[in-house]
Amino acid sequence: MGESLNPATVKETQPESCPDVLLSFSGMDGSGKSTQIDHLCNQLIDAGLPFVRLAFWDNVVAFPRWRAGFSHKFLKSDGGIGAPGKPVNRNDKNNRAWYLILARSALFVFDALNLRRVVAKTKAEGARIIVFDRYIFDQLATLPLEHPLARTYARVIIKLVPRPDVAYLLDVDPQAARERKPEYPLDFLYKYRRSYLSLRDIAGLTLIEARSEEEVRLAISQKLQKCVPLQGPQLDYNSLASV
Repeated sequence: MGESLNPATVKETQPESCPDVLLSFSGMDGSGKSTQIDHLCNQLIDAGLPFVRLAFWDNVVAFPRWRAGFSHKFLKSDGGIGAPGKPVNRNDKNNRAWYLILARSALFVFDALNLRRVVAKTKAEGARIIVFDRYIFDQLATLPLEHPLARTYARVIIKLVPRPDVAYLLDVDPQAARERKPEYPLDFLYKYRRSYLSLRDIAGLTLIEARSEEEVRLAISQKLQKCVPLQGPQLDYNSLASV
């Protein structure tokens, strides 16, 4: 797994030619985000480009312990991570009771403000390339974006946060996602995917279609090449996909 540099040490090691780039990866659990982020970070290491890798839940989310505790105590949500043959019963973002949607919407404002602060602080510490594992889009995808009011709210929140240079959205079939991570009901995953696809249009996310791990890696790399000077030969994704 590629490792990011400590932001405090980036100033001393960052090449002068390194561009300022903000990257984000979004998508449902089971879409392969972690694997593809690892691939991308290894590419940056091979190219000699220091970076900072941040996880939205660990580094940005407001009141994470309180939110996790509420889900566990009041919504009876399992706290584990589902795996093939080892399902867990999560009951948090899939619960779309109106009062929970209102509460989440308020919390997302704090998340957005925290995100602005974290990005500004990380850049001030010398980071030129920042890679986010999840972003504000993943929070907004839990909302019922089929409703105009929810879409309007999402647009407002998106305007509050730094816009990534590339915001990847990794697509996945809900059935395949549930097989990889059996945590949420299948009917919710279909709604969840529709919300992500709505955000693609609302926020201009870069959709990476569900393909093989290697094809997805190449699609991500080709998009990245437009803003980050990676070293080494790059295969053509379209020619590979047509084989």
